[in-house]
Formats: sequence, C-alpha cells, structure tokens
Amino acid sequence: MKSSNIGGQAVMEGIMMRHGDVYSVAVRKPDKEIEIKVEDYKSIIKSKKILSLPVIRGVFNFIDSLVVGTKCLMYSATFFEEEEDYLRRKNLQGAEKAKEDAKKEKEDKVLMTLTVCFSVAFSVALFMVLPYLIASLLHQIGATETIVTIAEAGVRILLFLLYMFLISKMEDIQRVFMYHGAEHKCINCVEHGLPLTVENVMKSSRFHKRCGTSFLFFVIIVSIIFFIGFFAVVPVQTMWMRVAIRILLVPAIAGVSYEFIRLAGNSDNPAVAFLSKPGLALQKLTTKEPTEDMTEVAIAAVEAVFDWKEYLRENFPETEIPEEP
Repeated sequence: MKSSNIGGQAVMEGIMMRHGDVYSVAVRKPDKEIEIKVEDYKSIIKSKKILSLPVIRGVFNFIDSLVVGTKCLMYSATFFEEEEDYLRRKNLQGAEKAKEDAKKEKEDKVLMTLTVCFSVAFSVALFMVLPYLIASLLHQIGATETIVTIAEAGVRILLFLLYMFLISKMEDIQRVFMYHGAEHKCINCVEHGLPLTVENVMKSSRFHKRCGTSFLFFVIIVSIIFFIGFFAVVPVQTMWMRVAIRILLVPAIAGVSYEFIRLAGNSDNPAVAFLSKPGLALQKLTTKEPTEDMTEVAIAAVEAVFDWKEYLRENFPETEIPEEP
C-alpha cells in the first residue's frame, strides 16, 4: 500500500480533506445539497526547510492542523445557525453583504484564536498536569518520585480512555464520528487500489494508521516514556518545577509522535503495524460506520483536492478506471 498523502477530519455534517497545499470542506446542508469550499493550505511557518526537519515539523504540523480544523468546524457550523439568521445572511446583497462578511470574518478570527488556545491549554491540563497531581498524592504514603511517575502513567491512560469513551456517547458527536469513518473509508478505498465509488467506499475499512486518534494515543505513550526517562536521569525536587518541565516537554512529545504516525502511514513493516494496533483499536470509539449519503460527502471532499484516478493509474495500473458519465 502506497500512501496517498491525503488527510482530513470530520466537521459538522461534513468532512475536510487536505492534499498538499490545498484543502476542501464538503458539508451536507439542511436542504440536503452538498456545499464544497476549496482553499489554499497556509502554514504558520513559511520556511520549507524548517517544515522538512524531523520532530520540529511535527510541532508546526500539529498547530496548523488545529488551526485549519477549527476554521473548518466553524465554517460547517454556519450552515446550521438559527434559520432566521441563516436566511438573513443569505439574502444580503452588495455593500451590506460585504460589511456583514467582514464583521463575521473578524469575529471568527477572534473566536478561532480563543478556541485553539483553550483547546491546547485544556488538553495539557487534563492529560499532562492533572495525572501528575493525582499521582503525587502517593507522596503522602511515602512513595518515591519514580513510583509517582509510574502511577502517573497509569492515571494518564485511564483519563484518556475515559474521556474518549464519554464523548463517544454524545449524540451529536456520534454523527461526527460517522463522518470520521467515511473519511477513513475514502482514503482506504483509493490506497487499496479501488475506484472511489460509494459501493467501494462502504466496504472499505473505517480504521486508518494515520488517524488523529492514533496520534493522540502515541502522544500519551511517548509522554510516559519521556517523563519516566527524564525524571530518572534528572532529579527535580519541587512540584512546580516537575509540572513546568512536563509542560515544556509537550512540543517534543508532539513532534516525536508525529514522526511515528508519519512512518506508520507509509510503511507495511510488521513491527510498525504491531505498534499501530492500540491506536487502531481506539478508533472503534472515534469512528462509526457511515451512511451512504455521508460517503457521498466524503467522496466530494476528496475529489475537490485529489485526482484519485491518476493515483490509481500510477500505483495500481491493473485497476480498471470507470469512464466519466
């Protein structure tokens, strides 16, 4: 299997797909039509040299993905505003429409910045700081710092699994996870040499090694390795310094995790496949089987940014490409 280098995420009643320097957002509107928007993918770092450096590129790719993902989520949500607001904005014309669009764009930028900052702060607090604070209670019964760090690892895994389980039970999130499944199925379909049709996508797997869920799982595992290794070599006496070091190590943890996910998506090595299994198993919570109309949205998002027919011709010459209707 050769990677298609397509990546994406589910949004509200739709899917974002990225390939190279362009991404698309396809949304099933309330009137059941599919709205597609295509935009250039602009990294916060303009230097191609920096973005080619192992580990470092993972940090910036994570930030870029978070920014673009939040932007796409906000865009998809505009189709599901209160009906009165939606119709009012839709019927605006000329200067009034331009003024309203400029105002909304400014508001969206502020909201997006706040959302990204909150998401990062919340994740670090919940999965990096809180596990240590809980595990540090063992100091009261005389536990060593090494025992506390090992206990912290267990708490971190339990918190992560509990968080994933709880959000998977939310009704609105379940529909997002169905679109998440459609996204994976589309990518698996073309990467296994099948024409991108609803029938072929529906029978493809909803699990993929490059998934963001697997990335988050590896962030948890890599953080455990980093923290146990670091504090075994560098004894730190004060609690606030231990907390600060955990926060400072987050970029390095994200960068290393990105490199493994990148390797997993481009390798069929048995060892890599084995290490990918826990992340794939976790996708049973974060992906659901989609409906055919969700699959249509996913296909529309892929076709807006990726020539899957050319990909099949280059990598699967034996595959029969269907003629254009």
